[in-house]
Amino acid sequence: MKIAIVGYGQMGKMIEEAAKERGVTVVSTIDPNTKDAKFKEITKESLHDVDVCIDFTHPSVIMGNIKKYCELKKNVVIGTTGWYEHMSDVKSMVKNAGIGCIWSGNFSIGVNMFFKIIEEAAKVANNLDDYDIMGVEYHHNKKADSPSGTMKMIGDILLNNIERKKTAVYTMLERQIKPDEIQLSSVRGGKIPGIHEITFDSDADSITLTHTARTRKGFAKGAVMAAEFLNGKKGFYTINDLMDKIIGG
Repeated sequence: MKIAIVGYGQMGKMIEEAAKERGVTVVSTIDPNTKDAKFKEITKESLHDVDVCIDFTHPSVIMGNIKKYCELKKNVVIGTTGWYEHMSDVKSMVKNAGIGCIWSGNFSIGVNMFFKIIEEAAKVANNLDDYDIMGVEYHHNKKADSPSGTMKMIGDILLNNIERKKTAVYTMLERQIKPDEIQLSSVRGGKIPGIHEITFDSDADSITLTHTARTRKGFAKGAVMAAEFLNGKKGFYTINDLMDKIIGG
């Protein structure tokens, strides 16, 4: 399999290392802002002989990038976050173009194992009204979006499995929280690769589930594994499809 890395900053270079470790050939690196990228733009030339693109760029450019992947009939792994209001449009674009696309707010296999653990914990908490739920995520001061895509995915898992909770609140509350709300807060600062904490709290005790990323290496490896999964496929996929293949549904 031959891949293109779109977005050749720190994350892109880690993806390149992960690809080499897994025997995947990087034939193109694309980034207008990085001197050592092979190409500056997504074009027919820069995607020549590419099977799958891996995009870790910026929410301000991702929709334009997806349009180009569709036009050039190239499968794509989307790790860029902060574009989810366009999800239905992207699904239609992918279907009409006849390409394959897999996206996630977080391609780390460890994080996706964390999602599975949270889902099971939420199912238990659904039957225990004494336990309230809250969360917080911490990221480095260069992160472009807030809340993280990972925290939004966690919010969806909690709401889908705890019937008494109807809304996730990601902004600062200047009032008392409502019984049917879950507050999921964000903190930005320093060099933190990523920490996500979910707490189930009662009068008697408190349970906190935490995932701490030591480096971005786990994200890079998961993105390459997603490209391997997507190679030769058509249609729109999520990280859950990859995880089902790895550990079963």
